[in-house]
Amino acid sequence: MSGRLVLVRHGQSFGNVDRRLDTRPPGAALTDLGRDQARAFARGLPHHPAFIAHSVAVRAAQTAEEISGELDLNPREFEGIHEVQVGELENRNDDDAIAAFETVYQRWHQGDLDVPMPGGETGNEVLDRYVPVLTQLRMRYLDDDAWHGDIVVVSHGAAIRLVSAVLAGVDLHREVQRREHRDHQERRGHDASSNAHETLRHDQLFR
Repeated sequence: MSGRLVLVRHGQSFGNVDRRLDTRPPGAALTDLGRDQARAFARGLPHHPAFIAHSVAVRAAQTAEEISGELDLNPREFEGIHEVQVGELENRNDDDAIAAFETVYQRWHQGDLDVPMPGGETGNEVLDRYVPVLTQLRMRYLDDDAWHGDIVVVSHGAAIRLVSAVLAGVDLHREVQRREHRDHQERRGHDASSNAHETLRHDQLFR
């Protein structure tokens, strides 16, 4: 086995620009900047990946298409790795909705994973649908002695941060504090998806 799982947030979407809690697939499309971010990410990779996976959301599929176009690969769609489902907060961009999301999300990072978003998912429900997809990729590809190359998984910010923190054994409370400034910038429409990504080695994720 030789390779890593590289979890990448999609490029800037129109939902990001509007500061909307756009979580229900298919969701908003990428902006022109989002497409540029995806291509820049592909060109900046230190190693040519072997495989591109993406969620069912339009913005993730479009990001994967742009990355794949630069690398001459064929992206594949996987269910289960879409964004945290926010239920009653869907498509809202008012301060009360953002605060409600942040309150629950911070509790997840403090270890209270059974707390649900209003009318939406709990942290454990996100993990229960997301982690099996990564396990499938590991077992089918990274566990193969003949496999060589990274797997890039295009997904969504809140889900990636939760899953990567849990699987890498990160102290969730300290992690949410470290990321508060970056999250604030993202909510204001400054998507850094093509430059800020989680690179998790196979032995970190599944030790």
